[in-house]
Amino acid sequence: MLRFLIHYGIHFIVPIAIGFIFFKKEDRARAIIILLAAILIDVDHLFAARIFDPNRCSINFHFLHQYWAIVFYFGLLFFKKTRIFGIALLLHILADTTDCYLMQLEIE
Repeated sequence: MLRFLIHYGIHFIVPIAIGFIFFKKEDRARAIIILLAAILIDVDHLFAARIFDPNRCSINFHFLHQYWAIVFYFGLLFFKKTRIFGIALLLHILADTTDCYLMQLEIE
């Protein structure tokens, strides 16, 4: 249960918190929507033999979670127009990496 709360807390609560803390009121809703939309990279789960496996680490398994993709997401940080997308995608990767780590520690 703790692993679930941490994983999905990073996916959903942290983006909202980032929006409220770091963005002006007029930009806040747009930023939060973009940050939350990063969950869409989980579309690559549809191509796995089991779409959802709670004991599978997504990092380097699904194609939008592979290391080459993570490097691309990091590269988005260097351009002002794509920075928010890079932050969103890397935050998603952080959530999944944390889940993988907690899985190894066998924290439920």
